[in-house]
Amino acid sequence: MKKQKSPDTSADTRKPTQSSLWKKVVLTTLLGMGITMGSVYAQNFESQIPTVYHVYVDGEHIGTVDDQKLVKSYINEQVQKAEGKYEDLDLTIGEDVSYVPEKMFRPSFDNNGVMSSLDDELSIMVDATKLEVDGEAVGYTENQQEAEEAIKKLKAKYVPESILKKLEDPTYLKEKDLKNGDSTILDVKLSGKVSYSSQKVKPTKVLTTDELVDLLRKGTKQDKIHTVEKGEVLSEIASDYNLSTQDILELNDNLSENDVVSVGQEINVTDYQSYLDVIVVEEQKEESTIEFETEVKESDDMYKGEQNVKQEGHDGTKETQYKITKKNGEVVREEVLSETVTKESQKKIIIKGTKVIPSRGTGNFVWPTVGGVITSKQGWRWGSHHKGIDIAGVSDRTIKASDNGEVVEAGRDGGYGNKVVINHNNGYKTIYAHMSSIKVNVGQTVRKGQAIGVMGSTGHSTGTHLHFEVYKNGSLQNPLTYVGK
Repeated sequence: MKKQKSPDTSADTRKPTQSSLWKKVVLTTLLGMGITMGSVYAQNFESQIPTVYHVYVDGEHIGTVDDQKLVKSYINEQVQKAEGKYEDLDLTIGEDVSYVPEKMFRPSFDNNGVMSSLDDELSIMVDATKLEVDGEAVGYTENQQEAEEAIKKLKAKYVPESILKKLEDPTYLKEKDLKNGDSTILDVKLSGKVSYSSQKVKPTKVLTTDELVDLLRKGTKQDKIHTVEKGEVLSEIASDYNLSTQDILELNDNLSENDVVSVGQEINVTDYQSYLDVIVVEEQKEESTIEFETEVKESDDMYKGEQNVKQEGHDGTKETQYKITKKNGEVVREEVLSETVTKESQKKIIIKGTKVIPSRGTGNFVWPTVGGVITSKQGWRWGSHHKGIDIAGVSDRTIKASDNGEVVEAGRDGGYGNKVVINHNNGYKTIYAHMSSIKVNVGQTVRKGQAIGVMGSTGHSTGTHLHFEVYKNGSLQNPLTYVGK
């Protein structure tokens, strides 16, 4: 058999003829022109379809408008109207308004209905800063700068601004050497954690810095128990807490207007509790007096009622350094850091007699004055009997008890003037007259030689002297028999 020839594939690699190339170019050009014309037609057709806008307020669909500019213009008008009332605030709306466009062959929209819905849905707000203390909202300011300024002003109520500024310098307190009478502020802090955040609020809630300071200081009313002190009445208690008596009664069902409160009784009241307290820690150095002590020592060498200063006392001084904590200007804690004695005090020592003065006389009399001479003896004189002796011519006018005894008379007595009578409780009695002043009282026990008065010229007297009489068992005696210089 004859062998078959293999198929010739060389024709597949041959170059196309010139006529076939022209056919392909024409076909491709016609196809391209068709696609382009179709795309242009489609775009023109789509542009002719109306677009409407679905309006959403905080994610809730409120209607459809044919132009979102209507809504934006309406919102701007409402904000501009409100700005006439709140000129200093940057106003906005409190809700999130969004738009979803849609092309419709037969558009359906309600511009007026959407505008009416916006009246009900939208609220005028302001982007404000919320100040919180320990997570609790206190107030709002236009921006954080004003809120921070309010905190600075609150601190400045209790600490000068110049000191607050110095405390920002870490070197301010280093090597601070206090002198007596000086004090320095170590720290200024707040009683709670202050934080700030942005929040939309109604314009009426926005406070000025001064208003926020007042609010932080005043705080809010809280329930409190008042314990009645001596002398307090309901009306006064109510006044102390800026309440009326009726307010107190409403807070205490067990009280009536005419009730009398008792010491220690607990009464319900309300009082303002500040939102934020300013805590100031300062160091103070001062010199103070160490008052001397008085020591009394007893001695039986001295009579009871007598005393003698053995050692005079004098005060000392000391320097004390304190750490003082104040809350809103009031001292709540005081701690002694150091104390140095700069001058020791010296105690006063007094010797006090304990020896009992016997009310019974010894029977041995002493001269009743400090020196002197007898100017008139006992006996007849000027037509009458002179009962005693007169002593004068002394430099020290002290009159002394002639012996131990008990004062039975002390006062004015006619011609005697100021007179003292001592009963010596042993049968003897002595009389001292014409004194200018008396130093003892009736019932008092006196010892021999004790001062009982001052020589004078009271009563029937011709000059300063002592008239002295002695009696034994009621009978008048001659004093010179018993006394001598």
